[in-house]
Amino acid sequence: MANQPQQIQVKIPDEVLKGVYANLVQIAHTKEEFVLDFANVMPPQGIVNARVYLSPAHAKRLAKALLDNVGRYEAQFSKIDEGPSPVPEVGFKTE
Repeated sequence: MANQPQQIQVKIPDEVLKGVYANLVQIAHTKEEFVLDFANVMPPQGIVNARVYLSPAHAKRLAKALLDNVGRYEAQFSKIDEGPSPVPEVGFKTE
């Protein structure tokens, strides 16, 4: 009998299911991990809604998946016009 791929049941808690809006992502990295800070910026301030840590390998897979999905989106709808950056420069402060 061939090995069947294992199906994983993923549950999404209600507070995560509702999602958060981000119009800015700051990315940092160390040798061991990538850190993505998703923020909602409404000048003159912004707030980080979520921080996600990824291994370097998973960050690379995420980058590829985003490129693939943007390509499919543009093929289905139209080319995405990036326009000017909505936030020219952002500085982070901790509380």
